Amino acid sequence: MWVLIGYAIVIVAVLGGYVGAGGHIAALIQPFEFITIGGAAIGAFIVSNGLKVTKHVASEIPKLLKPSIYTKELHLQVLSLLYDLQVKARREGLITLEKDADNPRESDVFKKYPALLANAPLVEFLTDYLRLIVSGSMETTELEALMDEEIETFRESGEVPVNAITKMADSLPGFGIVAAVMGVVHTMESMDKPPEELGMLIAAALVGTFLGILLAYGFVAPLGSLMEHRLNEAIKVLQCIKVSLMTFLNGYPPAVAIEFGRKVLYSEERPTAGELEAHVKRK
Repeated sequence: MWVLIGYAIVIVAVLGGYVGAGGHIAALIQPFEFITIGGAAIGAFIVSNGLKVTKHVASEIPKLLKPSIYTKELHLQVLSLLYDLQVKARREGLITLEKDADNPRESDVFKKYPALLANAPLVEFLTDYLRLIVSGSMETTELEALMDEEIETFRESGEVPVNAITKMADSLPGFGIVAAVMGVVHTMESMDKPPEELGMLIAAALVGTFLGILLAYGFVAPLGSLMEHRLNEAIKVLQCIKVSLMTFLNGYPPAVAIEFGRKVLYSEERPTAGELEAHVKRK
């Protein structure tokens, strides 16, 4: 929703300023400029990124049109789930977490948090390390190092579509210049026409530069920035899980362990200590 609202503001501001200064919208309607710039940008995008990344980007863009799932409520559920698992491990032993990790959708603990079960990467990250913890075959330092490596891999994987979108935005002004130069060439070969027609041809050529810059900085680049923000939000949740589990394994009680995890989250969506305590008690 906010993406569409932002785009609407960009369009209204740019076209409103243009019309207010006495410009005519009809002069900007140049479909062949769109075809030249858009087609060249998409073709170059496919060549530079390949089919796998292109599909990845295509699957991520619709998600950007929806609100972020990494809200305060989700963070409360993550911390409450960690608390429940750690309390269960303290009371009944770490081995009892094996069934929860092997089949989280059938786990009484996980089923209390359906929003988390819908987040496959998060559930996979948590359950994988629960299995390693239950096995008891790794030192806590080794486990923490492995978590850091996986989070870094998650970051690098998420940065691939971000970089692809950013590079596409960087290329659009250049393709706009290409369209403008082609328009100038067409104008130069039409020098036998009257000045009124030549003026229209020059205006059409300049629209190419305008469209390239507007598409780059008004539409495509903001998508890359938003994608990067969503990636950082997802990473913060993984870091929250890591810190909480490591704190618990170092001998701290569950209440302290989830407080350590809470402190890792961004302050904008971080629940307060009172909100977390109340949520845990309700659950």
